[in-house]
Amino acid sequence: MTYGGFMNIFTNDESSTGDRMDSYKVAASISKGRMARENPLSAAALEAVEASDIVVVRDIYDHVEQVLEALDVPFQAVAIEQFEQVALQPEQLLIINCPGCISSRDVEKVRSFVESGGTLFTTDWALRNVIEPAFPGVLEYNEHATADDVVRIEIVDSNSPYLAGVLETGDDPQWWLEGSSYPIRILDSEKVKVLIKSKELGNKYGEDPVAVVFPQGKGEVFHMISHYYLQRTEFRSDRHHMEASVLAAEKNISLDDETTAFMAGLKLGDVESAESSTRFIANIVADKKRKQSQS
Repeated sequence: MTYGGFMNIFTNDESSTGDRMDSYKVAASISKGRMARENPLSAAALEAVEASDIVVVRDIYDHVEQVLEALDVPFQAVAIEQFEQVALQPEQLLIINCPGCISSRDVEKVRSFVESGGTLFTTDWALRNVIEPAFPGVLEYNEHATADDVVRIEIVDSNSPYLAGVLETGDDPQWWLEGSSYPIRILDSEKVKVLIKSKELGNKYGEDPVAVVFPQGKGEVFHMISHYYLQRTEFRSDRHHMEASVLAAEKNISLDDETTAFMAGLKLGDVESAESSTRFIANIVADKKRKQSQS
């Protein structure tokens, strides 16, 4: 998900942070190469991002900033206890990591930021701590926390610019659910668009949305179940056990020597879901930058 999101990483929980980052570095190279080929304008927008464009609120359970680092996307980071001192601008993308326990005053600041045109990206427990109080009547936690689990995911809106290149025919990324992740119940079905869902998630925990987006005032809000920076994965097919180099060949992407070195020892399943997650956040960042440039 790491994100309660696309299962990216390893066959056991003891793999090192260095190995996880190697998966993301390889995945980021593949994502950026594909974006440059498939959508040059978005690729150019991603390259034009400046640190002032993205504010990441660091927290203890999720680390979306590490995906941005793998993509070489600059950002400014603040600790959760420093967030009240940050002056937000509507042209920015604000990322609040799980759990996102911000003050009531900061909830109001987030609401005002989005209403004026800002883009908000949150994960997992921030559903209760940020989304519910800031935007009541849109989404809520269904009070049925998940186990530590892995589920298959599927794209809902294949025409969404946010999902361009995220999943292709034959891809099979897994979504890791952190223990006690918060399933997303949609209260306003006319407002909320489901981008990614999981039938397994719905069957087990009552709600199938994995990633959603909704407009709010002049801005928009993205929310995803579990953590964006993943800790482990499950290999469910022989394909997942193939060498990671097979994935680069499938995507017709040539990697430089440094990235190829990172790939040594990684399996296709390690990188496939990481590639999906890096492309998803890259699409969101590039879209925000393009809108900023057009305003």
